[in-house]
Amino acid sequence: MSIHRQRPTSGHESEPPRGPVAFVGAGPGVPDLLSLRAVERLRRADVVVHDLLVPAAVLALIPASAERLTVPRDGRDDGADPGTAVGRLLADLAATGHTVVRLKGGDPGIFGRLSEEMAPVRAAGIAVEIVPGITAAAAAAAAAGIPLTSRSNASALTILTGHEALDKPEAIDFRALAATPGTLAIYMGVEQVGRWSGELVAAGKAGDTPVTIVSRCGWPDERIGTSTLACCARDFERHAWPSPAVVIVGDVAERADAATRGPLAGRRVLITRPHDQAAALDAAICAAGGSCLHVPAITVGPPPSWEPLDSALRQASSFDWVVFASANGARAFASRMHEAGLDARCLGTARVAAIGGATCRELAAAGLACDLVPERANSEGVVAAFAAAPPASRFLLVRANRGRDLMRRELEARGHTVSEVAAYATEPVIRLDPSTVALVERLPIDWVTVTSSLIAEATIGLFRDRLAGWRIASLSPITSATLRRHGLEPTVEAPIASVESLVEAMGEWEADRAVPLA
Repeated sequence: MSIHRQRPTSGHESEPPRGPVAFVGAGPGVPDLLSLRAVERLRRADVVVHDLLVPAAVLALIPASAERLTVPRDGRDDGADPGTAVGRLLADLAATGHTVVRLKGGDPGIFGRLSEEMAPVRAAGIAVEIVPGITAAAAAAAAAGIPLTSRSNASALTILTGHEALDKPEAIDFRALAATPGTLAIYMGVEQVGRWSGELVAAGKAGDTPVTIVSRCGWPDERIGTSTLACCARDFERHAWPSPAVVIVGDVAERADAATRGPLAGRRVLITRPHDQAAALDAAICAAGGSCLHVPAITVGPPPSWEPLDSALRQASSFDWVVFASANGARAFASRMHEAGLDARCLGTARVAAIGGATCRELAAAGLACDLVPERANSEGVVAAFAAAPPASRFLLVRANRGRDLMRRELEARGHTVSEVAAYATEPVIRLDPSTVALVERLPIDWVTVTSSLIAEATIGLFRDRLAGWRIASLSPITSATLRRHGLEPTVEAPIASVESLVEAMGEWEADRAVPLA
Protein backbone atom coordinates (compact mmCIF):
# COMPACT_ATOMS: atom_id res chain seq x y z
CA MET A 1 0.00 0.00 0.00
CA SER A 2 1.08 3.59 -0.49
CA ILE A 3 1.51 5.71 2.62
CA HIS A 4 1.89 9.08 0.92
CA ARG A 5 -0.75 11.79 1.24
CA GLN A 6 -0.85 15.03 -0.70
CA ARG A 7 -0.44 18.16 1.38
CA PRO A 8 -3.30 20.69 1.25
CA THR A 9 -2.72 23.46 -1.29
CA SER A 10 -4.86 26.21 0.21
CA GLY A 11 -3.40 29.65 0.97
CA HIS A 12 -1.62 30.44 4.20
CA GLU A 13 -4.54 32.39 5.62
CA SER A 14 -6.90 29.40 5.33
CA GLU A 15 -4.51 26.72 6.60
CA PRO A 16 -5.74 25.00 9.78
CA PRO A 17 -3.47 25.01 12.84
CA ARG A 18 -0.95 22.20 12.64
CA GLY A 19 -1.60 19.34 14.99
CA PRO A 20 1.14 17.82 17.12
CA VAL A 21 2.72 14.43 16.44
CA ALA A 22 3.38 12.10 19.36
CA PHE A 23 5.69 9.11 18.88
CA VAL A 24 4.25 6.67 21.40
CA GLY A 25 5.85 3.42 22.58
CA ALA A 26 3.39 0.51 22.62
CA GLY A 27 5.69 -1.62 24.75
CA PRO A 28 5.62 -5.40 24.31
CA GLY A 29 1.97 -5.39 23.30
CA VAL A 30 0.20 -5.89 26.62
CA PRO A 31 -2.22 -2.99 27.29
CA ASP A 32 -1.54 -2.74 31.01
CA LEU A 33 2.18 -2.20 30.36
CA LEU A 34 1.52 1.04 28.48
CA SER A 35 2.31 4.22 30.36
CA LEU A 36 -0.53 6.46 31.52
CA ARG A 37 0.74 9.12 29.14
CA ALA A 38 0.65 6.69 26.21
CA VAL A 39 -2.98 5.79 26.94
CA GLU A 40 -3.90 9.46 27.26
CA ARG A 41 -2.27 10.33 23.93
CA LEU A 42 -4.17 7.51 22.23
CA ARG A 43 -7.46 8.73 23.68
CA ARG A 44 -6.86 12.25 22.37
CA ALA A 45 -5.74 11.20 18.89
CA ASP A 46 -7.54 12.05 15.67
CA VAL A 47 -5.32 9.69 13.67
CA VAL A 48 -3.18 6.76 14.85
CA VAL A 49 -0.49 5.47 12.50
CA HIS A 50 0.68 2.06 13.69
CA ASP A 51 2.83 -0.88 12.70
CA LEU A 52 1.46 -4.28 11.74
CA LEU A 53 3.00 -5.79 14.88
CA VAL A 54 0.93 -3.72 17.33
CA PRO A 55 -1.56 -6.25 18.81
CA ALA A 56 -5.34 -5.85 18.69
CA ALA A 57 -5.54 -5.53 22.48
CA VAL A 58 -3.53 -2.28 22.31
CA LEU A 59 -5.38 -1.03 19.23
CA ALA A 60 -8.63 -1.52 21.19
CA LEU A 61 -7.61 1.48 23.32
CA ILE A 62 -7.93 3.79 20.32
CA PRO A 63 -11.28 5.65 20.31
CA ALA A 64 -13.73 4.68 17.60
CA SER A 65 -13.71 8.27 16.35
CA ALA A 66 -10.00 8.12 15.46
CA GLU A 67 -8.75 7.08 12.04
CA ARG A 68 -6.33 4.15 12.00
CA LEU A 69 -3.62 3.78 9.38
CA THR A 70 -1.39 0.73 9.17
CA VAL A 71 2.02 1.21 7.62
CA PRO A 72 3.75 -1.73 5.92
CA ARG A 73 6.99 -2.94 7.44
CA ASP A 74 9.04 -1.86 4.44
CA GLY A 75 7.38 1.51 3.89
CA ARG A 76 6.46 2.66 0.40
CA ASP A 77 6.50 0.46 -2.64
CA ASP A 78 8.64 2.89 -4.68
CA GLY A 79 11.94 2.21 -2.92
CA ALA A 80 11.88 5.30 -0.66
CA ASP A 81 13.40 5.01 2.81
CA PRO A 82 10.65 3.49 5.00
CA GLY A 83 11.22 5.84 7.92
CA THR A 84 11.26 8.96 5.75
CA ALA A 85 8.08 7.87 3.95
CA VAL A 86 6.26 7.40 7.25
CA GLY A 87 7.56 10.76 8.48
CA ARG A 88 6.12 12.50 5.40
CA LEU A 89 2.77 10.85 6.04
CA LEU A 90 2.81 12.08 9.65
CA ALA A 91 3.66 15.61 8.50
CA ASP A 92 0.84 15.55 5.93
CA LEU A 93 -1.68 14.47 8.58
CA ALA A 94 -0.56 17.03 11.14
CA ALA A 95 -0.59 19.79 8.52
CA THR A 96 -4.36 19.36 8.20
CA GLY A 97 -4.81 20.07 11.92
CA HIS A 98 -5.06 16.47 13.12
CA THR A 99 -3.66 15.33 16.45
CA VAL A 100 -1.45 12.46 15.30
CA VAL A 101 -0.07 9.50 17.23
CA ARG A 102 2.65 7.32 15.71
CA LEU A 103 2.28 4.07 17.66
CA LYS A 104 5.42 1.95 17.60
CA GLY A 105 6.16 -1.37 19.27
CA GLY A 106 8.51 -1.31 22.25
CA ASP A 107 10.23 2.04 22.70
CA PRO A 108 10.14 4.34 19.66
CA GLY A 109 13.78 5.36 20.11
CA ILE A 110 15.32 1.88 20.06
CA PHE A 111 15.67 0.32 16.61
CA GLY A 112 12.48 2.04 15.50
CA ARG A 113 13.68 4.40 12.73
CA LEU A 114 12.69 7.28 14.97
CA SER A 115 15.27 9.71 13.56
CA GLU A 116 14.14 9.08 9.99
CA GLU A 117 10.45 9.46 10.87
CA MET A 118 10.93 12.62 12.93
CA ALA A 119 13.01 14.46 10.35
CA PRO A 120 10.17 15.36 7.91
CA VAL A 121 7.89 16.29 10.80
CA ARG A 122 10.41 18.65 12.36
CA ALA A 123 11.34 20.06 8.94
CA ALA A 124 7.67 21.04 8.54
CA GLY A 125 7.80 22.96 11.81
CA ILE A 126 5.41 20.58 13.56
CA ALA A 127 5.63 19.98 17.32
CA VAL A 128 6.97 16.55 18.25
CA GLU A 129 6.61 14.60 21.47
CA ILE A 130 8.25 11.28 22.35
CA VAL A 131 6.41 9.02 24.79
CA PRO A 132 8.74 6.19 25.83
CA GLY A 133 7.61 2.60 26.02
CA ILE A 134 8.93 -0.58 27.60
CA THR A 135 11.58 -1.78 25.22
CA ALA A 136 11.82 -5.39 24.06
CA ALA A 137 14.89 -6.22 26.16
CA ALA A 138 13.23 -5.15 29.42
CA ALA A 139 9.97 -6.89 28.53
CA ALA A 140 11.72 -10.11 27.52
CA ALA A 141 13.83 -10.22 30.67
CA ALA A 142 10.73 -9.70 32.81
CA ALA A 143 8.86 -12.44 30.93
CA ALA A 144 11.73 -14.85 31.56
CA GLY A 145 12.05 -13.82 35.20
CA ILE A 146 15.64 -12.61 34.92
CA PRO A 147 17.43 -9.29 35.46
CA LEU A 148 19.37 -7.53 32.74
CA THR A 149 22.05 -6.35 35.15
CA SER A 150 23.54 -7.67 38.36
CA ARG A 151 25.94 -6.15 40.86
CA SER A 152 27.89 -9.42 40.98
CA ASN A 153 28.41 -10.24 37.29
CA ALA A 154 26.61 -7.84 34.92
CA SER A 155 27.26 -4.17 35.58
CA ALA A 156 26.76 -3.22 31.93
CA LEU A 157 24.05 -3.76 29.32
CA THR A 158 24.63 -3.59 25.56
CA ILE A 159 21.68 -3.52 23.17
CA LEU A 160 22.38 -4.37 19.54
CA THR A 161 20.61 -5.57 16.46
CA GLY A 162 21.51 -8.94 15.02
CA HIS A 163 19.91 -8.02 11.73
CA GLU A 164 22.89 -5.86 10.77
CA ALA A 165 25.39 -8.64 11.35
CA LEU A 166 25.24 -9.54 7.66
CA ASP A 167 24.05 -6.29 6.10
CA LYS A 168 26.64 -4.09 7.80
CA PRO A 169 29.53 -6.18 9.09
CA GLU A 170 31.60 -3.09 9.71
CA ALA A 171 28.96 -1.68 12.07
CA ILE A 172 29.48 -4.34 14.76
CA ASP A 173 32.83 -4.86 16.44
CA PHE A 174 32.42 -8.43 17.70
CA ARG A 175 35.83 -8.45 19.36
CA ALA A 176 34.90 -5.43 21.45
CA LEU A 177 31.51 -6.97 22.25
CA ALA A 178 33.08 -10.25 23.32
CA ALA A 179 35.42 -8.40 25.67
CA THR A 180 32.68 -6.20 27.15
CA PRO A 181 31.54 -7.48 30.57
CA GLY A 182 27.84 -7.70 31.29
CA THR A 183 24.76 -8.58 29.30
CA LEU A 184 24.07 -8.50 25.57
CA ALA A 185 20.47 -8.00 24.45
CA ILE A 186 20.17 -8.84 20.75
CA TYR A 187 17.17 -7.61 18.79
CA MET A 188 16.09 -8.98 15.40
CA GLY A 189 18.60 -11.78 15.63
CA VAL A 190 16.62 -14.79 14.40
CA GLU A 191 17.61 -14.77 10.73
CA GLN A 192 21.30 -14.15 11.44
CA VAL A 193 21.69 -16.22 14.63
CA GLY A 194 24.44 -18.39 13.10
CA ARG A 195 26.42 -15.34 12.03
CA TRP A 196 26.38 -13.27 15.24
CA SER A 197 26.74 -16.23 17.62
CA GLY A 198 29.65 -17.62 15.60
CA GLU A 199 31.35 -14.21 15.42
CA LEU A 200 31.06 -13.76 19.20
CA VAL A 201 32.59 -17.19 19.89
CA ALA A 202 35.33 -16.59 17.34
CA ALA A 203 36.05 -13.24 19.01
CA GLY A 204 36.60 -14.93 22.37
CA LYS A 205 33.19 -15.06 24.04
CA ALA A 206 32.88 -18.37 25.91
CA GLY A 207 30.72 -20.91 24.08
CA ASP A 208 29.04 -21.96 27.34
CA THR A 209 27.78 -18.43 28.01
CA PRO A 210 24.09 -18.78 29.00
CA VAL A 211 21.48 -17.59 26.50
CA THR A 212 17.77 -16.96 27.04
CA ILE A 213 15.47 -16.58 24.04
CA VAL A 214 12.10 -14.83 24.33
CA SER A 215 10.13 -15.22 21.12
CA ARG A 216 7.13 -12.99 20.34
CA CYS A 217 7.22 -11.41 23.78
CA GLY A 218 3.82 -10.24 25.02
CA TRP A 219 1.89 -12.07 22.29
CA PRO A 220 -0.41 -15.07 22.81
CA ASP A 221 2.20 -17.40 21.28
CA GLU A 222 5.08 -16.14 23.42
CA ARG A 223 7.80 -18.77 23.88
CA ILE A 224 10.78 -18.78 26.23
CA GLY A 225 13.79 -21.02 25.83
CA THR A 226 17.34 -21.39 27.08
CA SER A 227 20.56 -22.39 25.38
CA THR A 228 24.23 -21.45 25.23
CA LEU A 229 26.10 -19.21 22.84
CA ALA A 230 27.72 -22.17 21.06
CA CYS A 231 24.45 -24.08 20.70
CA CYS A 232 21.86 -21.36 20.15
CA ALA A 233 22.00 -21.47 16.34
CA ARG A 234 21.30 -25.19 16.40
CA ASP A 235 18.56 -24.74 19.02
CA PHE A 236 16.87 -21.99 17.03
CA GLU A 237 16.58 -24.39 14.12
CA ARG A 238 15.50 -27.32 16.28
CA HIS A 239 12.82 -25.43 18.24
CA ALA A 240 11.77 -23.12 15.39
CA TRP A 241 11.57 -20.08 17.66
CA PRO A 242 9.84 -17.48 15.47
CA SER A 243 10.67 -13.80 15.12
CA PRO A 244 10.50 -11.25 16.51
CA ALA A 245 12.69 -12.56 19.32
CA VAL A 246 15.04 -11.03 21.85
CA VAL A 247 18.15 -13.00 22.78
CA ILE A 248 19.72 -12.27 26.17
CA VAL A 249 23.36 -13.37 26.39
CA GLY A 250 25.28 -13.41 29.65
CA ASP A 251 25.45 -14.86 33.14
CA VAL A 252 22.08 -13.35 34.08
CA ALA A 253 20.42 -15.60 31.48
CA GLU A 254 21.07 -18.77 33.45
CA ARG A 255 18.57 -17.62 36.07
CA ALA A 256 15.56 -18.02 33.78
CA ASP A 257 13.06 -20.05 35.77
CA ALA A 258 9.40 -20.35 34.78
CA ALA A 259 8.60 -22.03 38.11
CA THR A 260 8.85 -18.69 39.91
CA ARG A 261 6.23 -17.04 37.70
CA GLY A 262 3.02 -18.10 39.44
CA PRO A 263 0.52 -20.99 39.49
CA LEU A 264 -0.48 -20.46 35.85
CA ALA A 265 3.09 -20.29 34.55
CA GLY A 266 3.32 -21.94 31.16
CA ARG A 267 -0.47 -22.01 30.77
CA ARG A 268 -2.25 -20.28 27.90
CA VAL A 269 -5.77 -19.03 28.62
CA LEU A 270 -8.37 -18.27 25.97
CA ILE A 271 -10.42 -15.22 27.01
CA THR A 272 -13.83 -15.07 25.33
CA ARG A 273 -14.97 -11.72 26.72
CA PRO A 274 -15.08 -8.68 24.40
CA HIS A 275 -11.73 -6.88 24.23
CA ASP A 276 -12.91 -3.81 26.14
CA GLN A 277 -14.11 -5.95 29.05
CA ALA A 278 -11.14 -8.28 29.31
CA ALA A 279 -8.52 -6.03 30.93
CA ALA A 280 -9.11 -7.10 34.55
CA LEU A 281 -9.22 -10.80 33.65
CA ASP A 282 -6.11 -10.49 31.47
CA ALA A 283 -4.24 -8.71 34.29
CA ALA A 284 -5.21 -11.36 36.86
CA ILE A 285 -4.11 -14.21 34.58
CA CYS A 286 -0.79 -12.53 33.77
CA ALA A 287 -0.20 -11.83 37.47
CA ALA A 288 -0.61 -15.56 38.06
CA GLY A 289 2.03 -16.27 35.41
CA GLY A 290 -0.26 -17.25 32.54
CA SER A 291 -0.50 -15.88 29.00
CA CYS A 292 -3.71 -14.87 27.26
CA LEU A 293 -5.25 -15.26 23.85
CA HIS A 294 -8.24 -12.97 23.24
CA VAL A 295 -10.99 -14.35 21.01
CA PRO A 296 -14.26 -12.59 21.87
CA ALA A 297 -17.28 -14.87 21.58
CA ILE A 298 -19.79 -11.99 21.67
CA THR A 299 -19.89 -8.41 20.47
CA VAL A 300 -21.29 -5.50 22.46
CA GLY A 301 -22.80 -2.53 20.65
CA PRO A 302 -25.55 0.06 20.82
CA PRO A 303 -29.20 -1.03 21.02
CA PRO A 304 -31.33 -0.90 17.84
CA SER A 305 -32.61 2.49 19.01
CA TRP A 306 -31.59 4.88 21.76
CA GLU A 307 -35.11 6.25 22.16
CA PRO A 308 -36.30 3.74 24.81
CA LEU A 309 -33.25 4.46 26.99
CA ASP A 310 -33.52 8.22 26.45
CA SER A 311 -37.21 8.07 27.35
CA ALA A 312 -36.41 6.08 30.50
CA LEU A 313 -33.86 8.73 31.47
CA ARG A 314 -36.51 11.44 31.18
CA GLN A 315 -38.83 9.42 33.40
CA ALA A 316 -36.22 8.09 35.82
CA SER A 317 -37.50 10.12 38.76
CA SER A 318 -40.87 8.34 38.57
CA PHE A 319 -39.35 4.99 39.65
CA ASP A 320 -38.61 3.77 43.14
CA TRP A 321 -35.59 1.76 42.02
CA VAL A 322 -33.30 1.81 38.99
CA VAL A 323 -31.58 -1.57 38.77
CA PHE A 324 -28.46 -2.09 36.64
CA ALA A 325 -27.89 -5.68 35.53
CA SER A 326 -24.33 -5.17 34.19
CA ALA A 327 -21.41 -2.76 33.96
CA ASN A 328 -22.19 -2.34 30.24
CA GLY A 329 -25.66 -1.09 31.07
CA ALA A 330 -24.32 1.28 33.70
CA ARG A 331 -21.78 2.68 31.24
CA ALA A 332 -24.36 3.22 28.49
CA PHE A 333 -26.88 4.80 30.90
CA ALA A 334 -24.27 7.23 32.21
CA SER A 335 -23.09 8.09 28.69
CA ARG A 336 -26.61 8.93 27.46
CA MET A 337 -27.30 10.85 30.67
CA HIS A 338 -24.23 13.05 30.17
CA GLU A 339 -24.91 13.52 26.46
CA ALA A 340 -28.36 14.84 27.37
CA GLY A 341 -26.78 17.33 29.77
CA LEU A 342 -28.18 15.52 32.82
CA ASP A 343 -26.60 14.33 36.04
CA ALA A 344 -27.62 12.27 39.09
CA ARG A 345 -30.39 14.75 39.90
CA CYS A 346 -32.45 13.34 37.04
CA LEU A 347 -33.11 10.29 39.24
CA GLY A 348 -34.97 12.36 41.80
CA THR A 349 -35.80 10.12 44.76
CA ALA A 350 -35.23 6.88 42.85
CA ARG A 351 -32.65 4.64 44.45
CA VAL A 352 -29.96 2.73 42.58
CA ALA A 353 -29.15 -0.99 42.71
CA ALA A 354 -26.23 -2.75 41.00
CA ILE A 355 -26.02 -6.46 40.36
CA GLY A 356 -22.39 -6.65 41.54
CA GLY A 357 -19.25 -4.81 42.52
CA ALA A 358 -18.01 -4.11 38.98
CA THR A 359 -21.34 -2.54 38.04
CA CYS A 360 -21.33 -0.49 41.23
CA ARG A 361 -17.84 0.83 40.45
CA GLU A 362 -18.91 1.79 36.94
CA LEU A 363 -21.84 3.76 38.37
CA ALA A 364 -19.62 5.44 40.96
CA ALA A 365 -17.28 6.58 38.19
CA ALA A 366 -20.27 8.30 36.58
CA GLY A 367 -21.28 10.02 39.83
CA LEU A 368 -24.13 7.61 40.68
CA ALA A 369 -23.99 6.14 44.18
CA CYS A 370 -25.35 2.63 44.74
CA ASP A 371 -27.94 2.15 47.45
CA LEU A 372 -27.94 -1.64 47.14
CA VAL A 373 -25.52 -4.32 45.98
CA PRO A 374 -26.75 -7.88 46.70
CA GLU A 375 -24.55 -10.48 48.38
CA ARG A 376 -24.83 -12.72 45.30
CA ALA A 377 -23.92 -11.07 41.99
CA ASN A 378 -26.72 -12.58 39.90
CA SER A 379 -30.42 -12.12 39.21
CA GLU A 380 -31.39 -14.39 42.10
CA GLY A 381 -29.32 -12.24 44.44
CA VAL A 382 -31.06 -9.06 43.26
CA VAL A 383 -34.52 -10.60 43.71
CA ALA A 384 -33.63 -11.84 47.20
CA ALA A 385 -32.33 -8.39 48.16
CA PHE A 386 -35.75 -6.89 47.33
CA ALA A 387 -37.69 -9.42 49.42
CA ALA A 388 -38.68 -6.68 51.87
CA ALA A 389 -39.40 -3.97 49.27
CA PRO A 390 -42.72 -2.14 49.83
CA PRO A 391 -45.59 -3.57 47.78
CA ALA A 392 -46.28 -2.16 44.33
CA SER A 393 -42.83 -0.59 44.01
CA ARG A 394 -41.85 0.67 40.57
CA PHE A 395 -38.66 -0.78 39.09
CA LEU A 396 -36.65 0.21 36.02
CA LEU A 397 -34.32 -2.58 34.87
CA VAL A 398 -31.40 -1.40 32.72
CA ARG A 399 -30.03 -4.41 30.86
CA ALA A 400 -28.96 -5.92 27.55
CA ASN A 401 -31.24 -6.69 24.63
CA ARG A 402 -31.06 -10.38 25.51
CA GLY A 403 -30.46 -12.51 28.58
CA ARG A 404 -32.29 -14.10 31.49
CA ASP A 405 -35.78 -12.84 32.30
CA LEU A 406 -35.82 -14.03 35.90
CA MET A 407 -35.52 -10.63 37.56
CA ARG A 408 -38.57 -9.16 35.83
CA ARG A 409 -40.70 -12.27 36.30
CA GLU A 410 -39.93 -12.64 40.01
CA LEU A 411 -40.45 -8.97 40.82
CA GLU A 412 -43.76 -8.87 38.94
CA ALA A 413 -44.88 -12.06 40.73
CA ARG A 414 -44.44 -10.16 44.00
CA GLY A 415 -46.76 -7.40 42.85
CA HIS A 416 -44.22 -4.85 41.67
CA THR A 417 -44.35 -2.87 38.42
CA VAL A 418 -41.34 -3.49 36.23
CA SER A 419 -40.16 -1.62 33.15
CA GLU A 420 -37.19 -2.88 31.14
CA VAL A 421 -34.93 -0.96 28.80
CA ALA A 422 -32.09 -2.22 26.61
CA ALA A 423 -29.02 -0.02 27.09
CA TYR A 424 -26.84 -2.10 24.79
CA ALA A 425 -27.01 -5.06 22.42
CA THR A 426 -25.03 -8.28 22.61
CA GLU A 427 -24.67 -10.62 19.67
CA PRO A 428 -22.84 -13.94 19.45
CA VAL A 429 -19.90 -14.20 17.09
CA ILE A 430 -21.04 -16.72 14.48
CA ARG A 431 -17.71 -17.42 12.82
CA LEU A 432 -14.06 -16.49 13.26
CA ASP A 433 -11.83 -14.96 10.63
CA PRO A 434 -9.29 -17.35 9.07
CA SER A 435 -6.29 -15.79 10.84
CA THR A 436 -7.90 -16.33 14.26
CA VAL A 437 -8.80 -19.90 13.39
CA ALA A 438 -5.21 -20.53 12.31
CA LEU A 439 -3.91 -19.02 15.56
CA VAL A 440 -6.18 -21.19 17.73
CA GLU A 441 -5.19 -24.28 15.77
CA ARG A 442 -1.49 -23.48 16.05
CA LEU A 443 -1.33 -22.61 19.73
CA PRO A 444 -1.83 -25.05 22.58
CA ILE A 445 -4.76 -23.83 24.72
CA ASP A 446 -4.85 -24.95 28.35
CA TRP A 447 -7.83 -23.02 29.73
CA VAL A 448 -10.87 -21.21 28.38
CA THR A 449 -12.74 -18.71 30.58
CA VAL A 450 -16.53 -18.46 30.31
CA THR A 451 -18.02 -15.52 32.18
CA SER A 452 -21.75 -15.53 31.31
CA SER A 453 -24.43 -17.79 29.92
CA LEU A 454 -24.50 -15.88 26.64
CA ILE A 455 -20.73 -16.20 26.31
CA ALA A 456 -21.03 -19.90 27.16
CA GLU A 457 -23.54 -20.46 24.35
CA ALA A 458 -21.42 -18.50 21.86
CA THR A 459 -18.19 -20.21 22.94
CA ILE A 460 -19.77 -23.62 22.44
CA GLY A 461 -20.92 -22.56 18.99
CA LEU A 462 -17.39 -21.48 18.02
CA PHE A 463 -15.28 -24.17 19.72
CA ARG A 464 -17.47 -27.18 20.44
CA ASP A 465 -15.05 -29.70 18.90
CA ARG A 466 -12.09 -28.26 20.82
CA LEU A 467 -13.65 -27.69 24.25
CA ALA A 468 -13.24 -31.32 25.29
CA GLY A 469 -9.47 -30.83 25.21
CA TRP A 470 -9.47 -27.57 27.19
CA ARG A 471 -9.99 -26.91 30.87
CA ILE A 472 -13.06 -24.71 31.35
CA ALA A 473 -13.25 -21.99 34.00
CA SER A 474 -16.81 -20.85 34.77
CA LEU A 475 -17.63 -17.60 36.56
CA SER A 476 -20.91 -18.63 38.21
CA PRO A 477 -23.38 -21.46 38.84
CA ILE A 478 -25.68 -20.04 36.15
CA THR A 479 -22.87 -20.17 33.59
CA SER A 480 -21.96 -23.69 34.72
CA ALA A 481 -25.59 -24.80 34.29
CA THR A 482 -25.54 -23.54 30.70
CA LEU A 483 -22.36 -25.53 30.03
CA ARG A 484 -23.85 -28.68 31.55
CA ARG A 485 -26.96 -28.39 29.38
CA HIS A 486 -24.57 -28.84 26.46
CA GLY A 487 -22.80 -31.80 28.06
CA LEU A 488 -19.74 -29.87 29.24
CA GLU A 489 -18.52 -30.00 32.83
CA PRO A 490 -16.57 -26.95 34.01
CA THR A 491 -13.16 -27.76 35.42
CA VAL A 492 -13.51 -25.03 38.05
CA GLU A 493 -16.21 -22.60 39.11
CA ALA A 494 -15.43 -19.33 40.86
CA PRO A 495 -16.65 -19.36 44.49
CA ILE A 496 -17.47 -15.66 44.07
CA ALA A 497 -18.51 -14.14 40.73
CA SER A 498 -15.35 -12.08 40.20
CA VAL A 499 -12.40 -12.42 37.86
CA GLU A 500 -10.02 -12.55 40.84
CA SER A 501 -11.91 -15.50 42.30
CA LEU A 502 -12.02 -17.21 38.91
CA VAL A 503 -8.26 -16.97 38.36
CA GLU A 504 -7.60 -18.04 41.95
CA ALA A 505 -9.69 -21.18 41.35
CA MET A 506 -7.69 -21.95 38.21
CA GLY A 507 -4.42 -21.49 40.09
CA GLU A 508 -5.55 -23.75 42.94
CA TRP A 509 -6.53 -26.46 40.44
CA GLU A 510 -3.07 -26.28 38.87
CA ALA A 511 -1.31 -26.24 42.25
CA ASP A 512 -3.22 -29.34 43.44
CA ARG A 513 -1.97 -31.25 40.40
CA ALA A 514 1.56 -29.91 40.26
CA VAL A 515 4.26 -32.57 40.22
CA PRO A 516 6.46 -32.10 43.32
CA LEU A 517 10.17 -31.64 42.76
CA ALA A 518 12.31 -34.62 43.63
